[in-house]
Amino acid sequence: MKIAILGFSGSGKSTLARRYADYYQIPSLHLDTVQFISGWQTRPDDEAKEIVKEAIAQDSWVIDGNYRRYYQAERLARADQIVILLFPRLVTLKRIVKRYWTYRGKSRPDMAEGCPEKLDWEFLWWILHKGRTPKIRKHYLAIQQQYPNKTIVIRRPAELDELYYSLRASL
Repeated sequence: MKIAILGFSGSGKSTLARRYADYYQIPSLHLDTVQFISGWQTRPDDEAKEIVKEAIAQDSWVIDGNYRRYYQAERLARADQIVILLFPRLVTLKRIVKRYWTYRGKSRPDMAEGCPEKLDWEFLWWILHKGRTPKIRKHYLAIQQQYPNKTIVIRRPAELDELYYSLRASL
């Protein structure tokens, strides 16, 4: 099983990836851990791309994150399932604040070691505006149109809860 998870920041991509990985007993890759190394430094692009290239060459995987430059087109083409999380702004803002209070001063499990959770104005601006431009929204719509038979779009937390429930119920 190969699963690609995309969506707005704070929508729960990494949590969903962990749940899928546990359910299917497959490796997961969080693209934030590929992008960043300790101290919030950016990993060299060729090194990051090699990590992703090796991951998508495997028989099974779940990969969460948008990062088009990390073989997004190839990930989507190879995926058996694509999940796109498109929660409203205020929902993701609430989730980000909760995440900050849970992990403040520590690196969360889906982030590189040495990258403590932070919440600053730049990130808030990304959550509320910059990460939701018409271009980005059109990109998600194009994915849905290109892969209608393998794409699930989740727009509300209750829909995500239903997905979690279906995974638990089938164990």
